[in-house]
Amino acid sequence: MTNQAWLISTAIQQAVQQLTNSANDCNPKLEAEILLCHSLRVNRAYLLTWPEKALTETQVAEFFALVERRQAGEPIAYLLGYKEFWGLALQVSPATLIPRADTETLIEIALQKLAQYPKPQILDMGTGSGAIALALASERPDAKITAIDASPAALAVAQANGLAHQLKINWLLSDWFSQLEGQKFDCIVSNPPYIEQQDLHLTQGDLRFEPDSALSSGSDGLDDLRLIICQAPSYLNQQAWLFVEHGYNQADAVKQLFRQAGFQSITCQVDLAGHPRVSYGQTP
Repeated sequence: MTNQAWLISTAIQQAVQQLTNSANDCNPKLEAEILLCHSLRVNRAYLLTWPEKALTETQVAEFFALVERRQAGEPIAYLLGYKEFWGLALQVSPATLIPRADTETLIEIALQKLAQYPKPQILDMGTGSGAIALALASERPDAKITAIDASPAALAVAQANGLAHQLKINWLLSDWFSQLEGQKFDCIVSNPPYIEQQDLHLTQGDLRFEPDSALSSGSDGLDDLRLIICQAPSYLNQQAWLFVEHGYNQADAVKQLFRQAGFQSITCQVDLAGHPRVSYGQTP
């Protein structure tokens, strides 16, 4: 790659060709530009303004190393080291799930229901990168938010994101409710693992690189949802809310779990693609 003079334009053309020939479902030109911007520490306007600018050997080597990793399927978010969620640039790593736009549906509904609660006490379960907790904290600075995860590596990433955005969260290492004895909340939110263990999607696309512990949960994908929904009432105040994200085909099963746990006003909200994605209910 470094035996010839590379211009911004020719480097992008070569990268587009490599990414087009990969098996990834992607926009080759957009991804090539994003990766080159990351390598050069510039924005996309710079690429458009200086297409004939020559690159150094170091810049070329760094750029095509990223292109080759993307060609092999590694997620863009891991290559860049961050992902934007709810307007926040969040650090991510292979220890965390990559935040997805569909989860913003959960944020929107939770904020609507919490509007009538002054200084709400909120629990985010399985926080990962801290995306949900930090999004809620950015909108409700008056809230007292606790965010838990069973992974020390994931919790370290979440804590770093909290510091970067100067948002105050009580970060806690906990295997679901294990370290929360005696605590009560006005709202519990969670995007837990919910993919079936044998689902072929786990061997495809970005999911191949994300932590399995944050993705799959038992033969039907409901093991963690069962635990959360069943135990949540013991940690919720009266007329408090539980919000969970789940698979597009799990809405009926999740609704039944809410009923069995004694929740009222049980509702399911669709995501950006129109799929059932977030279910929620209120304690009596």
